[in-house]
Amino acid sequence: MRRAHGWRWLLLAAGLAAAGCGGAASGKGGSRVSAEPVSGGTLMWGRGSDAVGLDPAHETDGESYKVCDNLYENLVGYDQKSTEVLPELATSWDISSDGKTYTFHLRAGVRFHDGTPFNAAAVVFSLDRQRNRTPAHEFHAVGGPYTYWSSMSMDDIIQDIRAADDSTVVFQLKRPNAPFVANLAMNFTAIVSPTAVRKYRDDYFKHPTGTGAFRFVEWVKDDRIVLERNPDYWGEKPYLDKVVFRAIPENTVRLLALQQGDIAGMEGISPLEARRIAKDTQLELHRIPGMNVAYLAMRMDKPPFDKLEVRQAMNYAVDKKSLVDGLYMGYGTPAVNPIPPSMWGYDAKIADYGYDAAKAKSLLAQAGVKPGTKFILNVMSAPRPYMPEPLKVAEAIQANLHTVGLEAEIRTMEWGSYLNYIQSLKHEACIIGWQGDNGDPDNFLYVLLDKESARIPAQNYSAYKSDELHKVLIDAQVTSDPGERAALYARAQEIVHRDAPWVPIAHMDLLAATRKNVHGLVLHPTSKLRLRRVWIEPAS
Repeated sequence: MRRAHGWRWLLLAAGLAAAGCGGAASGKGGSRVSAEPVSGGTLMWGRGSDAVGLDPAHETDGESYKVCDNLYENLVGYDQKSTEVLPELATSWDISSDGKTYTFHLRAGVRFHDGTPFNAAAVVFSLDRQRNRTPAHEFHAVGGPYTYWSSMSMDDIIQDIRAADDSTVVFQLKRPNAPFVANLAMNFTAIVSPTAVRKYRDDYFKHPTGTGAFRFVEWVKDDRIVLERNPDYWGEKPYLDKVVFRAIPENTVRLLALQQGDIAGMEGISPLEARRIAKDTQLELHRIPGMNVAYLAMRMDKPPFDKLEVRQAMNYAVDKKSLVDGLYMGYGTPAVNPIPPSMWGYDAKIADYGYDAAKAKSLLAQAGVKPGTKFILNVMSAPRPYMPEPLKVAEAIQANLHTVGLEAEIRTMEWGSYLNYIQSLKHEACIIGWQGDNGDPDNFLYVLLDKESARIPAQNYSAYKSDELHKVLIDAQVTSDPGERAALYARAQEIVHRDAPWVPIAHMDLLAATRKNVHGLVLHPTSKLRLRRVWIEPAS
């Protein structure tokens, strides 16, 4: 058996890559804390849209997970500034020599927010309910689909989960899986109170009960979610008394609220607003490189996108450099591959298609697509970490496509409805993106592009089904050698570039802003919003 703290070969490359991204909040003048942290106060946090739900097993969106980040914990978690995996609700873990048996030793004395004890049975309940197996778990059909569990193909990886005793959980895998421990730090594997799930059933998503540093108080839909300090938290207690997540859809209105002091922090910042914030002496701009990608996905099972020439033409038609220069204003870079350049395994040898309207027209003619051909381009209304102004991006792409003879009708809808629509594969083409969860290329390439992820509720929005890509991605999961994995992911990027299921658009820096009296905010490469060490300096 290998003891986890000495067994870094699965995590080394991810940790090094994320460490290269920085991680500390940065802005004007770097560190600015001149006083000792103090307890008390309420942090009002503004964001572009409300959460969809607060049951981590069922959610897929960042707005839900940023609240969950403060309510729940996992067996393992990420370092404050990188994706290095550290103990959380498990104090240590052992891995068998064949890489198929993982034994986690649990932290003692932890309780859920409802007062019930955290133990091995709670871990098994939280994860086993997501498994699609026979006989089905008593709560498998309760609360909706388990989209992340499905898209990560956890049923194809895990053979069994059992409690060896109250403080020990054993996972038996069907095959070795290099990202497995990192995946257990993702939100969907957070541990929930079995008592609360049994009590609220389908409404549990409105009554979240974890072990985290904050506990749930109330949710007024499309207005606010209120959390308060958990007085029984097992670790270092939060400084803040309360956190209020405010839904303020308009970017400019949200910034005005920050400037006026109605909120103390915000995200969903456009590059133009970032420039204004950087010049405001009352505000602090926080910025790190983003572990994300924004892209346009084309349904490969629907005409005209079922033809390779059309998908290639779409790539030649979009002037990404002008789009990124004009709309990202130095806070983003044009995307070539599905993973960001800061991530280990990135293949810098792949050349982008480049903007070439004449080439796009030629390919469309070759595919028999007539000028004036119409399709519907769906786009979200809410700002995202990878795209603060989605409608403007869609309009820029619409103009590019018009130039080559394609007419894109833009349709938008609110965030929750949009996710449901595209996960049901009802679209022809859509603009969307991905914020990395764990620092591993598998989290982009397998989750977003493997054929298994095209099953509804899908995360593979192109319905791209490549047996060749699937084999490469599975081989990369099974091998433990970082060099071999990097080579396999380079091959995966070559296949995706050739088949062109996407138009990769941009990678954007992660941005947030706070008032000057807010201290301790550290942005994380995964975009997790962890507020336990944030504190507010009292007015002098």
